[in-house]
Amino acid sequence: MSEKPFYRSMPRGWSAWLAVAGCMIGLAQAGPQTAAVDESGIIANAKAGKEWPSNGLDYGGSRFSRLKAIDPSNVAKLGLAWSYDLDSTRGVEATPLVVNGVMYVTAPWAIVHAIDVRTGKALWTFDPATPRSVGWKACCDVVNRGVAVYRGKVYVGSLDARLIALDAATGKKLWEQDTSSDQARKITITSAPYVYKGKVYIGNGGGEYGTRGYVSAYDAETGALKWRWYVVPGDPAKPFEDDSQAMASNTWDPASKYWVNGGGGNVWNTMVFDPALNLLYFGTGQPGPWSKAKRGAGGDNLYTSSIVALDADTGKYAWHFQENPADTSDLDACMDLILADVKIDNQPRKVILHAPKNGFFYVIDRTNGKFISAKNFVEQNWASAIDPNGRPIPNREGSATDKPFDAVPGPFGAHNWQPMSFSPATGLVYIPAHHVPLALGADDGWAGQDSYRNGGPMQPNGGNGWNTAMQANPVPPKSKPFGELVAWDPVHQKEAWKVNLGAPWNGGTLVTAGNLVFQGTASAHFKAYDARTGKELWDTPVGSGAIAAPITYEVDGKQYVSIAVGWGGVYGLSGRHSDYRTRGTVYTFVVGGTAKMPAFEPYEMQPLLAGVAYDPKDVPEGTALYVSNCVFCHGVPGVDRGGAISNLGYVKRDYIEHLDKVLFEGQFALQGMPDYAGKFTPEQVAKLKAFIQGVPDSIRPK
Repeated sequence: MSEKPFYRSMPRGWSAWLAVAGCMIGLAQAGPQTAAVDESGIIANAKAGKEWPSNGLDYGGSRFSRLKAIDPSNVAKLGLAWSYDLDSTRGVEATPLVVNGVMYVTAPWAIVHAIDVRTGKALWTFDPATPRSVGWKACCDVVNRGVAVYRGKVYVGSLDARLIALDAATGKKLWEQDTSSDQARKITITSAPYVYKGKVYIGNGGGEYGTRGYVSAYDAETGALKWRWYVVPGDPAKPFEDDSQAMASNTWDPASKYWVNGGGGNVWNTMVFDPALNLLYFGTGQPGPWSKAKRGAGGDNLYTSSIVALDADTGKYAWHFQENPADTSDLDACMDLILADVKIDNQPRKVILHAPKNGFFYVIDRTNGKFISAKNFVEQNWASAIDPNGRPIPNREGSATDKPFDAVPGPFGAHNWQPMSFSPATGLVYIPAHHVPLALGADDGWAGQDSYRNGGPMQPNGGNGWNTAMQANPVPPKSKPFGELVAWDPVHQKEAWKVNLGAPWNGGTLVTAGNLVFQGTASAHFKAYDARTGKELWDTPVGSGAIAAPITYEVDGKQYVSIAVGWGGVYGLSGRHSDYRTRGTVYTFVVGGTAKMPAFEPYEMQPLLAGVAYDPKDVPEGTALYVSNCVFCHGVPGVDRGGAISNLGYVKRDYIEHLDKVLFEGQFALQGMPDYAGKFTPEQVAKLKAFIQGVPDSIRPK
């Protein structure tokens, strides 16, 4: 993808030139108004909800809009106002921002689009020109979750871990900083930046690749690094960065050389702020490697799988609450946090609401990190309960480390990055809940960070550098997949209602003062529900599975609802639940809208692969190679149907017959596929081909 002009094509005739002039006026207006987006502007807007200036709408991340012109009485009259082509074919996870009639939204590869919200026309685009060769280093698709806007600038994080500031009016790059602390490790950014009091805050991904998680704060004007706080401690032979690191070091086993193997704890998702307390809050990722058995006997592995509070000015540690001590199932706590003021036992409490991967809904005092309550919002098997101090009581069958176990929930989580929302009007939290079956087991052959760099037996993506020390599905999982929209009462810790969506991996939620909940689905629909009862009130097809969260805003006295749609993400790479593969698109709806939907593109699959010659004796070794290098992107040949990336059981036979060209000659390098030149021998390529053809042969109707 290359940078394209805001007008997309050279206009002809005076009318076209006048249209371009109108766009230029819009550009000129964008700068002064985005300059007004600061702390006071975001706080004031939250009381009216006319714009969407920050990722979670407000500093507390509620995704609750005060707008109520659209309500249960007229939501069925919503129609398309306009659609916008994001020119993408991978996962779209971005929450758009809307300021002064301009929408800022990111496509895959962190390409930023500025759109006139009145017309749906492009104002400018910016491509950070990330080398496509780094695509495979992102564990979970080449996605981006959006931008930050602050005082005339737009900030975006690139997949190769650069933080970039743009002029909001023109899209011109003003500065960039490489946020990576270690170029040798696979640091990525997929999250949106956050800006508060003149600083841009950003975390990073890469926990599967043996990295060390951290949060950085940069000067919003100059890009200068102001401070950095590490989630896990470094080499104990060297001075620790601060007292919190020294405290955390007591919870790690030095015999495991955790600093060599990374430690994990990456902060790869959202952040929230409490201006009154001047605290920054975020969730942290799982420890690395995943397998507790390979991390030794060190204890809880702080500050992984935790909620952490830092002083927003200095980055000084304030408190933490760990949800999964010494986690062994990739149960990140990175899922979005919501700050709320509620009454518990008739006493007002300032709390954090959190539904992490582990399936429990937590209510935490945000002033001090003290545990208030927790209750599972889905079925789970890893803990029998959460004790009065907030510590889980493990269930051995669901969190064992010495034998395979059915992880419920597992690495896909009971709630992943797809944002939830909270309505102070109903007192309910609206959670996109799901389960993707997966069994896990410790990989006894793992021997450190680089032990499976060239492919270990049955360690998913081990050949591409994943540092999990776990095997996936060493035994068949017994649990069943599902997808649900759950309305949860956080005060009484109970379900108010839920909607069965069938398939997992549905989109984030938006709730409004009009008593509506909006959500996109994996089955390629966009729906609205009554926030009090869960009754479905509106449904429209959107041509692709929708995983991002919608937004709402007001322009010229009318309320609009927008959603960025494009199937993908870690589950969506290899699986899907619709028959469409429509390009990434922003859809905007208004009551009485009459615009025509763009044409939906059917998902094209070749017939089940047949005719590739192979030796059946090569299938077992081919299986190990495939799992270690291919399965997380392509799925199981012929069993899965493909998602954002094609399933190899349904591609042209020529690709598999000449697999060496695909692996060694970079035919799909622009899609982010690794270069396997020099990594596989001709004999190994033949074994891979045996597995890729052997599985379809085994399932073909006789």
